[in-house]
Order: sequence, then structure tokens, then C-alpha cells
Amino acid sequence: MKKYLIKRVIYLIIVFFVVSLMMYFVYNLIPSDPALVQLEPLRKVLKPDEWQAQYLQLRAQLGLDDPLIVRYARWMGFIKDINGEFDGMLQGNFGYSLGYKRDVIDIIGAPMLNTTILNLVSTILTLLITIPLGIYCAVHAHSKSDSAIQAATVVGYSLPTYLVGILFIYLFAVLLPLFPTGGAKTPGSSYVGLHEFADRMYYMALPIIVLVFTGLAGMTRTVRAAMMDTLTQDYIRTARAKGLREKVVIYSHAWRNALLPVSTSIMGWFIAVFTGGSLVIEQTFALNGTGKLYWIGLNTTDYELVLAMQMFYTFVSLVGVLLTDISYTLVDPRVRIDK
Repeated sequence: MKKYLIKRVIYLIIVFFVVSLMMYFVYNLIPSDPALVQLEPLRKVLKPDEWQAQYLQLRAQLGLDDPLIVRYARWMGFIKDINGEFDGMLQGNFGYSLGYKRDVIDIIGAPMLNTTILNLVSTILTLLITIPLGIYCAVHAHSKSDSAIQAATVVGYSLPTYLVGILFIYLFAVLLPLFPTGGAKTPGSSYVGLHEFADRMYYMALPIIVLVFTGLAGMTRTVRAAMMDTLTQDYIRTARAKGLREKVVIYSHAWRNALLPVSTSIMGWFIAVFTGGSLVIEQTFALNGTGKLYWIGLNTTDYELVLAMQMFYTFVSLVGVLLTDISYTLVDPRVRIDK
């Protein structure tokens, strides 16, 4: 197990740096000039010669005249910067946002917290509902209740997320004013501790409900399909022939084996939602999250901010893949990943 984890971590590190190199090259090949963006307001104030001198000086300070591979190594923190210091991403410097006029590290903190809470809570609630529901549908396959649930999941799967969000806002914020229509916390509040958490959860309750509702359909059908396939295996027939109780057959024998494909689907679904799927929800409910921040960075060509967000998404995806592989051994001891 330890040997496997070491290999996987080394693999993830290599993939992370390969992806970072590719993303840095892609975004820096897009026509853009950070020095020009910063000095453009001074063009009408300074004389042309003075403005040109400051422009060339700023390009030298930012290292924009260096080869692209050198700029990448400096951005990542492999080599020293213009000031002779190691000050890249590996040292915690994620760049400077031209749009916000602040360091990227000071911008992404609150959005990451909001997105993390939104996706973790919604994922936990979705699994708590879909796993028992999927098992029930598989055990009672082709019954009236199963047919009704499958019809409901098809409808839920077909509805766009933004439409569900607007509908829920109308139902639970207009007709029944139970929740606020947007935001992550009470404006101007300075709550701390449990009071802060309760206030944040109250404001994020409606987007969480929408994410849970939209995630029920696909995950329920995945669990149902995996369980139905497992229940047709020979060892399940053997367990029933031995006289074991149905609950023991389902929850002790069938479910553990059905978890193998389900665990992959769960992690893939979570990564997809976390790395951009919640963008629609964040836009609909005016929630300051990473998806919305990423979208703003793309629209304003704030590539330092976009690159930082992209590396965050890459890290989440790679860790998710590692957790999926590890979960195989927890679900099925026959899977020997240490070999």
C-alpha cells in the first residue's frame, strides 16, 4: 500500500507539472500584454518618449522579454525572479491580478471556501439520498414505485440547472420566503464561530438544495444499475440458496461489490461539479465562488488569476483520482493495489 501511494504521488506530481506547463504556454500564447494594460491609463498623461521608456522598463521588470520556458520556471518558482529571489507558485505566490489590482492569493480565499462548502455539503446530502434510493429501486426493480422513481429521475435529469434554480427561487424565496435569493452571508456581518457557520449555511441552503435536486437523477440511476447488475451474479444466488436473510445478501454481499463502479462515478461526478459544474449555480444565486471567479478572469483576460484557478482545479482532479483508487481497496479487499 505504501509503495503504491508513493508511486501514485510521484505520478500526480509529474502530471501536475506537465499540465501546468501546458496551461502556462497556452495562456501566454494568447495575445496579451500585462505591461501595456498597467500603463495604458498613463498614455495620455506622459509624453510619448517617457511612456515608452516606462513601458520598456516595466516589461523588463515583469520578465516579459525572456523566453517562455524561463518565464514558466520563474512563475512556478524553479528559478529566481528578477529580484534574485525564489518567489513562484511553489513558494505560495500565485501571481498578481490585473483586474482586481491585488495578489491572487488574497482574492481566491473566500471563493474557494464558498465553493468547497457548497459542493461538499451538496455531495454528502446527495449520496445520503441516492444510495438508499438506488438500492431500493434495484431490489424492487420494475415495480410501480421503481417505475415512478425512474420517471421522476428522467424528468430531473432533463431539466437545465439554471431552470431548476429559477424555479426554486420562485418557490422558496418568493412564494414561501424561507431563504434569501443570493449571497453567501449576511451583508456587513462579522459573525464568528458557530453563528458564522449557521449564517453561511442559511444563505447557501437554496443553492445546496438545487445542487442536490439536480444530482439525484443521474446518481440514483447509476446506483440502481450497479446494484441490478450485481444482484444477477452467481454468488448472490448462492447466498440466497444458503438461506441468508435478504438484508444480509443486499447490504453485506451485493452492495460492497456494487460500490466499485459507483465509487468511480461518485468521484467523477464530484470533480465535474467542483471544477465548473457549480458555475451556473454561483451565477444564478450571486454566490462568490471559484466558478464565477474563473469566468470573470476569462472575460477580463486576467490570466494570472485564471492560471491559479486552473492549477487549483488540476490539484482537485488529481487528488480525486487518487482517492478513487484508494477507495477500491476499502470497498473490495480482493483488489491488491500494492502489486
